[in-house]
Amino acid sequence: MKLNIVKFKSVKSTNDEAINLIKNKKKYFGVVVSEEQTKGRGSMGKKWISEKGNLFISIFFKVNLEKYKIKDFLLLNVNLVKKILTEYSKNPITIKLPNDLLIDGKKLCGILQETIEHKNDKYLITGIGINSLKAIVNEEFKATSIKNNSDQNINNHLILKKIIKCYEEVIIDLKNYNLKFIKNKYIN
Repeated sequence: MKLNIVKFKSVKSTNDEAINLIKNKKKYFGVVVSEEQTKGRGSMGKKWISEKGNLFISIFFKVNLEKYKIKDFLLLNVNLVKKILTEYSKNPITIKLPNDLLIDGKKLCGILQETIEHKNDKYLITGIGINSLKAIVNEEFKATSIKNNSDQNINNHLILKKIIKCYEEVIIDLKNYNLKFIKNKYIN
């Protein structure tokens, strides 16, 4: 399955744009990418602070919530993104459940997962905010970036390509296999 990419210069929230695409533009799977988010959202109503130049994406697709539970996707999503970002980091990346990736206790990535129902179908929207080039400044928590923890050139476009390729494979596997197979392939 090839995910359609919809690019923006600036949005309030990539997840909000994904919801709009599903409900109003009749796009039922794809990736929203923006260079900037002005009102990014985190879990439990928290604000995601978005530094321009970092990577902001939302992946959306139909999901069978009778076959898979929404909590199964939380663990899947953090592990998928961690695996990709680990390729760039010279320091270990840890998971802070349910949805954050950290390096040395500093926030590197946040993932906001939402589901919506539209025309009797359910959709999973996975928003991924990655501090790829800049560490955000926040009084509530410390943050870092991939660039600050890597000896490689950090290119948002290449990271995005890897994430998209991985999710395209996951979506196909979700249709064809059970949860045990998915966990063994992507989490264990």
